[in-house]
Amino acid sequence: MERSVGKLRDLQQRGTMNLTFTFKDLHIGEAYVTRLATRDIHTASPVQAEAIPAALEGRDVLAQSQTGTGKTLAYLLPVLMRIHAEEKRTQAVVVAPTQELAMQIVREAEFLVDTMDIRIQPLIGGAALHRQVDKLKQRPEVVVGTPGRIRELVEMKKLKIHEVHTIVIDEVDHVLQQGAAHDMDIVLNRAPRDRQLLFFSATLPDEVRELADKWMQDPAHIGIDPDKRVASTIVHSYFVTEEREKIDMLRKLVRHWEPKRALVFVNDSSMIGEWEAKLRFAKMSVASLYGDAPKQERVRVLRQFREGEFQLLLATDVAARGLDIPEMPFVFSLQPAIDAEHYVHRAGRTGRMGRKGVSVNLITEKERFIMRKFQKQLNIEMHEQAFNNGRVLPVEERKKQAKPKMKRSAAVKSVNNKKNDRHRERKNKGAPKWLKEKRDSSPSD
Repeated sequence: MERSVGKLRDLQQRGTMNLTFTFKDLHIGEAYVTRLATRDIHTASPVQAEAIPAALEGRDVLAQSQTGTGKTLAYLLPVLMRIHAEEKRTQAVVVAPTQELAMQIVREAEFLVDTMDIRIQPLIGGAALHRQVDKLKQRPEVVVGTPGRIRELVEMKKLKIHEVHTIVIDEVDHVLQQGAAHDMDIVLNRAPRDRQLLFFSATLPDEVRELADKWMQDPAHIGIDPDKRVASTIVHSYFVTEEREKIDMLRKLVRHWEPKRALVFVNDSSMIGEWEAKLRFAKMSVASLYGDAPKQERVRVLRQFREGEFQLLLATDVAARGLDIPEMPFVFSLQPAIDAEHYVHRAGRTGRMGRKGVSVNLITEKERFIMRKFQKQLNIEMHEQAFNNGRVLPVEERKKQAKPKMKRSAAVKSVNNKKNDRHRERKNKGAPKWLKEKRDSSPSD
């Protein structure tokens, strides 16, 4: 298999990645190919076609690709392919920045292994530590967890990190932004020197590259449109309104488009309760996802959202990072993202895996410059739109449809002329003869 994978890598390096590869072409096992087929997934996305061969060879991988391009399968498939089920030990660790993303990865891995003798164990913060310790005694082949909990179990020597041969960090930029660099240093320092490292993210800022330089050995650098950080299937639009009118504008747009479900982003977690109350007062079906809410509450809210029990999920960037919700055609921002990287992850909740999506920003006139900045930094086109008489229109078209001022008709002119004549007669009455003659000889108004 290694020789075949090497040939595929040669094809990629010669610039033939416009070819379509099936998972069988990438030497993924028949059992996994069959499981993917049940979801009508037959061909690999570009990042999968690039990353899987390198990962199967055992190389370190530093991969950048837009959100929604299939990064999870790009590392899960080779990780699972390299598991030796007969060796009852933990062989792979996957680190994710949030509980929700970690549990999504667990669900995806459990779907892939199905009836195979491979166990997937979640290790997330907020769950009972003693129960996780008991589960680790069963030596699960793959564990998926959040940085702090992984580090804690490694330091307790309950997670045998020295036996692990592959470590994956998903959304690595966000892991580091959360201040988990120290956690990762501890984990990586105690792992075997010949372990494989796989880093995946939509953005690769300097701190990620520094971590890669520190710990990786001759990594395969994979970037699918690295300068195009947002999927081309997403339409970016904004509506200019007053701050106090944002809730009403959102209500109008949701009623106009009638999405099955949509994410609504705000910046300040302390204001979520107030925003939710305003949306409910506007008769909208909404619930909130708090970053610091108990695990059970977050799981319940996400389950209800997936099952369609309410239409809008109000969340901050941290709470919604990495969420993969099916049929998410719209993402709304009641407050603009704090920077371009946060906007990438907001917009990336829609338009996933080639599907179409719309990212809608509700801004004030003073916030207009933020849209121009995102447009320039991300090389995307931001469309200004307006809601008028029940229709969403480009601002240019709305201006064209504005009614021109009506010209005075001939009848109106005639009436006005008669009024002028009567006014002149009144002024002439009783005036000296020379003044009457002067007025009559002067040009009419």
